[in-house]
Amino acid sequence: MKGDYQDLVDEISALLGAPATLENRDFRLIAFGAHDSDDDLAMDPVRTRSILTRQSTADVRSWFEGFGIARATGPVRIPAAPDAGVFRGRICLPVRYRGIVQGYVWLLDQEPGKPGPEPAALDAAMEVAQRIGVLLAEEAKAGADLSREFLAVLTAGPGWPQDMAVAALRAALGPGGDGLHAAVCVAPWPGEAPASVPGAAAVCVVPRRGGGEPGGASGPGAAAGPGSDPAGDPALAVLLRLRSTDALAPALAAVARLLPRAAEATGTAGRAAGGTGAGGTGGTGGGVGTTTAVARGVTAGVADPVRGLADLPAAWEQAVAAARAAAAQPRFGPVAQWSAIGPYRLLAALAADPVDDPAARTLLTPANRELARTAEVFLDCAGQAGRAAAALGIHRQTLYYRLARVEQLTGLDLDEGEDRLLLHMALKASRLA
Repeated sequence: MKGDYQDLVDEISALLGAPATLENRDFRLIAFGAHDSDDDLAMDPVRTRSILTRQSTADVRSWFEGFGIARATGPVRIPAAPDAGVFRGRICLPVRYRGIVQGYVWLLDQEPGKPGPEPAALDAAMEVAQRIGVLLAEEAKAGADLSREFLAVLTAGPGWPQDMAVAALRAALGPGGDGLHAAVCVAPWPGEAPASVPGAAAVCVVPRRGGGEPGGASGPGAAAGPGSDPAGDPALAVLLRLRSTDALAPALAAVARLLPRAAEATGTAGRAAGGTGAGGTGGTGGGVGTTTAVARGVTAGVADPVRGLADLPAAWEQAVAAARAAAAQPRFGPVAQWSAIGPYRLLAALAADPVDDPAARTLLTPANRELARTAEVFLDCAGQAGRAAAALGIHRQTLYYRLARVEQLTGLDLDEGEDRLLLHMALKASRLA
């Protein structure tokens, strides 16, 4: 399919005598024509970023859509805007199928004063754009079918409903369904699933079940705040193809690129600095980065690889657990692998609801946050007072005083192993709630 797009883009480039770039309606790069010009203005920051990163920022998309390209049925000329990183004007050919925009073909316009493409050449290019529209629509339909089958597997009940859903997904994927895959959870995910994810066999948006959202308040003694509804926000599910169990690096890189996109749509802290950067186009600024994504509570979890689809539901549970662990413990994130989250592999399954053990209830209130942190660090240090005091930056006597207060509040004896285990689990599980 990609070769077909490239051939059609090259055909448009030949018709109009200018390098063409094809993006889908989400402004993600699909194909671009060869560029051998010495004109420095031809590779402006917007176009360069689009080609190098294969996507454009939301600011860029909004800027170009302001010229009516989403409604246009014919070529649209867009003037240069150096302040926005667009040094040369653009010609946009909307790619439609049955009246619905599927994407855009972008070309650099001629310099002012020079004649542009002939009307007959533009008409011929629009006919090629219509052929591209058919391909994009067929691909979107196939992707929608896969998304539906993928979602059914992740939400079906155990037993025969799940077996039937797995069989349907296997049929939709064809021979590739028996290959090696990794399930990925990105949460929270606002809006629709992206049109494409590199290396993905299937993508869908899954309503989150109970267990708190990754973006909610976390940590022992943290107060519940807006967005900490136990039902949680929707999550993006991605089924990534793998070449081997040892080749996770490309998959992890693909997941990391999704985080800024989720944060950009979720962001309540305002947009990160960055100019326009799109559409055949590309942008000057970087949009939202991974650091900002973490600050906005967007994390991802990656399950252990599975061969075939029979174990996919369990792999999805692993991915959800890893994403929650990444939100609870920054040292795991922003992209956490289930194999690396230690005790949270069990705690994520146990703590589907906020922790409310009577022994830890008072300790986990906001008023006792410092005592809860002291107890957690002490238990993390295997009860070694010297290590715990150093980690907390306090004197040993201060540590002993605080631990005595913890015992008073909880009624637990920190010299007893089972009491330590109960308190440690309650403190860790509170981070997931």
